Amino acid sequence: MLEVALTHQLGPLAVDVSFSAPDGVTVLFGRSGAGKTSVANAVAGLLTPSAGKISIKERVVLDTLNGISVPSHRRRIGYIFQDARLFPHMTVSKNLIYGQRFTAKRKQATSLDIVVEMLGLDGLLDRHPAHLSGGEKQRVAIGRALLSAPDMILADEPLAALDEARKSEILPYLERLRDEISLPILYVTHSVAEVARLATTVVVLQDGRCIRSGPADLVLADPAVMPTGVRAAGAILQAHVHRHHSDGLSELNAGGIPLFLPQVPHPPGQAVRVRISAHEIILSRECPHGLSALNILPGTITSLRSGEGPGMMVSLQTNAGTLLARVTRRSAAAMKLSVGAHCHAIVKSVSVAPEDVSGSRT
Repeated sequence: MLEVALTHQLGPLAVDVSFSAPDGVTVLFGRSGAGKTSVANAVAGLLTPSAGKISIKERVVLDTLNGISVPSHRRRIGYIFQDARLFPHMTVSKNLIYGQRFTAKRKQATSLDIVVEMLGLDGLLDRHPAHLSGGEKQRVAIGRALLSAPDMILADEPLAALDEARKSEILPYLERLRDEISLPILYVTHSVAEVARLATTVVVLQDGRCIRSGPADLVLADPAVMPTGVRAAGAILQAHVHRHHSDGLSELNAGGIPLFLPQVPHPPGQAVRVRISAHEIILSRECPHGLSALNILPGTITSLRSGEGPGMMVSLQTNAGTLLARVTRRSAAAMKLSVGAHCHAIVKSVSVAPEDVSGSRT
């Protein structure tokens, strides 16, 4: 468990944040300038806040009231930066082993063989960083951080410097890290897609303050706290892969409701998370017939929120989970949408991109 409470004046930005991060991935989420990196640097010991207390697995590393400030190199944090920062003169193998040099007095929680297998590094061990792709470099950086026997992992926008192809390559490895390593992971990003795929807990920062924190599916289903705007609003559904069909579709079971999506790279029985964007959902008061869309989820409206423009966000509770639908106020009025009204959410299979489906804990 990571416990953070701090205040700090950073130029015009007054940071005042308090949150807890359990095992799994806790995402600091917000726009640029919201204070995410300042909080991460305070946790890492790279910034000393005006006041605060930080503990990692019940070990206090900062307590300004009692004059405690453990140096960054003794905080037992595996830091993953935007750029991999590998030693160019060392092979991948030596870069990985370097992380073990300062852990002789501590029990090594994760072996080199396990890290190599988990991150798919076996064929890269004799290469130098100059001969690696951006995604491969980041996988090595993650491995080096794990082999330092940390009490937590801190990842500061580790995918920001990668193109979409490299991001897609590395995200499954980060999912394995979340699910297989019992460590708190503090992950900084402003990408909704990364939050949806990786987060178990989300801490939303705005103007230096925490405006919402909690489980990822609940926070992302609240359009009022989406720092990146309503276009990024959406919901996360928990589902299991039921079967793969010969026509290229995978059938998922989400709370007893079948979801048909373009084939997902997970076996039957695997738990998955599915992100469905609010602007990809069409609402109908009656159960529709004769549509090309395969996914129809009945539910009950739990809230309606008008925006500054012509749009409105509708929250719909279904057996599969909470969905968000973005419609116009004109449509809402014509359909007589109201809290408690029954509705059907219509989702085209092809509107859910491969990167919107990720493996999850069972």
